[in-house]
Amino acid sequence: MTQTRWTPIYLTLGLLMAAILAFLLWAVPVDDDGVRDWTGQLIDGFWMAWTFPVALFFWCIAGLLIIMTLLAIRYPETPRVGILRIETTRGDRLFITLLGSAFIHLGWLFFAGPDFLWGALILSLVYAAAVFRWV
Repeated sequence: MTQTRWTPIYLTLGLLMAAILAFLLWAVPVDDDGVRDWTGQLIDGFWMAWTFPVALFFWCIAGLLIIMTLLAIRYPETPRVGILRIETTRGDRLFITLLGSAFIHLGWLFFAGPDFLWGALILSLVYAAAVFRWV
């Protein structure tokens, strides 16, 4: 049998990621009134302040890496030359996107403050679309 069955692979990875997200949601601390403390520590006394937003960020990065790995296996590509005049693959463009998005958010925090971070997110998504299209 030479044909790979991709549907079970996709479903398994999707269920695994959904289970991890459900665990993260379950682990959010609840105060005495039954209200979830979204920025509270998931593990008290741990060496790193694992809060839900931090864990969700790393969950998203893991999801991106899984998607990029599956794309590389299922649809191999040859590097292409974009407006930067360097050869880039999907992984290179993802790295450039993540790095640029970090700088966009830092600049937004410096110039606009922590309020309305949705603007930085929207700007980062537009930047990501431009990088994957033209770089």
